Amino acid sequence: MVNVVVCAASDNLPEKVGEYVLRKQDEALARGSVFNLAISGGSLVNVLKTALIDDKKVADKVQWSKWRVYFVDERIVSLTHPDSNYGAFKEAVLDHLPSGVQVQVFPINASLAGKGPEAYEQVAKEYEEILPKKLDTLLLGCGPDGHTCSLFPDAEHAYLVAERQKRVIWCHDSPKPPSDRVTITIPVMDAAGDIAFVATGSSKQPVMHQIFDKKDTKLPTALVNKLFGGKVTWFVDDQAFTKVETKTF
Repeated sequence: MVNVVVCAASDNLPEKVGEYVLRKQDEALARGSVFNLAISGGSLVNVLKTALIDDKKVADKVQWSKWRVYFVDERIVSLTHPDSNYGAFKEAVLDHLPSGVQVQVFPINASLAGKGPEAYEQVAKEYEEILPKKLDTLLLGCGPDGHTCSLFPDAEHAYLVAERQKRVIWCHDSPKPPSDRVTITIPVMDAAGDIAFVATGSSKQPVMHQIFDKKDTKLPTALVNKLFGGKVTWFVDDQAFTKVETKTF
């Protein structure tokens, strides 16, 4: 069973996400000395800013020095490029941390951006080498087409979803530019402790219907639900969930 948290459109979705992240942080630190978290880009980074920086009830409990932050996917561009997920996270969250607060963040080797296919394979290989064997928590987005990370649902991208050996793979033809990316694969999700999706806005209504009512596992997001449902939580707002009819997730 997938856990779904539905929030009013203007209500407390970031607060709920922040509480979830704190809970997973505390669980990880009860087991060991660090919290290994991997995040996506897009609108999620703004939710994280509201949850972890602006909400002082949560912000005061974040043990940044024990966090290790990775990225579930990344565009192969410079870290200062407008399309960089690292750059977006830095601008939304890292740049707002109090002076002296340290957090370890692991971006891709962006020096290889623009260098061609062999270099992009190397970017993926290097990132797989630094990625922990088990991540405590994955924070994922959901595209209007049902993609997550850079795992896309159409047939020509089936190689991404089908990968079961490599933990990080080069996506060489993303349907949404920039076309060259690296992404985690299903084995990383399998090994992870917990997985959370964040989906907001009316543009997500059709895909939420496909995921939760039709359970269309051609969509990577729905496939994650099917494969790993017991450790999956969705945070959605009313606008995104309007067309969902089922009450059994």
